Amino acid sequence: MDGMSGPPLIRGSVALPEAELVWRFSRSSGPGGQHVNTSDSQVELRFDLARTTSLPEVWKQRALERLAGRLVDGTVVVRASEHRSQWRNRETAAVRLAALLAEATAPPPRQRRPTRVPRGVNERRLRQKKQRSDRKRGRSGRDWS
Repeated sequence: MDGMSGPPLIRGSVALPEAELVWRFSRSSGPGGQHVNTSDSQVELRFDLARTTSLPEVWKQRALERLAGRLVDGTVVVRASEHRSQWRNRETAAVRLAALLAEATAPPPRQRRPTRVPRGVNERRLRQKKQRSDRKRGRSGRDWS
């Protein structure tokens, strides 16, 4: 890619090889005036997640599970058309794909270890409730004769 910042990095040293990325360009709607009608500035980036060999197998399975609703025949599709120039849309699409795959391949969060509420916290809460109750009860003016 002339001038692009190299292959999109997912996490650590794992990057998407340029050979596995399929770029498609089309006319974009939006700002640009007459320029829009003549240039293919919208970018569609496809990455075949099901057949890739560039990701570790564990990451690949995790991503396939998490992106199941977004995949079309095992392929992830990302579009970008915000910018007037094709080059900037290419950069945007590559960054989006890398971010999507980084999130999809991230390890699951550690499970929360259940803990009990300390007895002191509970007693303090009940004591404060009792004090508030007594204060409000003391406000009633029953003995006003």
